[in-house]
Amino acid sequence: MTRMSASELNEFFIKAFPNTTTAIVETVGHRKAQVRLAYSPSQLRPGGTISGPSLMALADTAMYAALLAQIGLVPLAVTTNLSINFLRKPPQKDVIALVEIVKMGARLAVGDVRMISDGESELVAQASVTYSIPPKHL
Repeated sequence: MTRMSASELNEFFIKAFPNTTTAIVETVGHRKAQVRLAYSPSQLRPGGTISGPSLMALADTAMYAALLAQIGLVPLAVTTNLSINFLRKPPQKDVIALVEIVKMGARLAVGDVRMISDGESELVAQASVTYSIPPKHL
């Protein structure tokens, strides 16, 4: 059972990050989420590929969505580590992040984020993301 739905997470992201929200939470489940980065030419780097910072932001947003779906609206949960592997050049189309929380503790959560281009099966990137969960009294 999740504490926040995909639509509730999207509403929160729009309000909390009005100038940067390009990711759309498509689904959430038990320790899982699927988040789409809508393609925009502004994400391209020289050479015509989607930039690394765009993919890192997607990985971070996807993990945040999966975590908040589990613990509820805890805005002060923050990234403590993000390690990413860029595996192949993503084409100029939406990128979908599939995240699974592999460790859920009282203070830390660790997730595996796999990113694919829309309509394709090969990974374009993979990230490991750790979030710090604040004590309940904050």
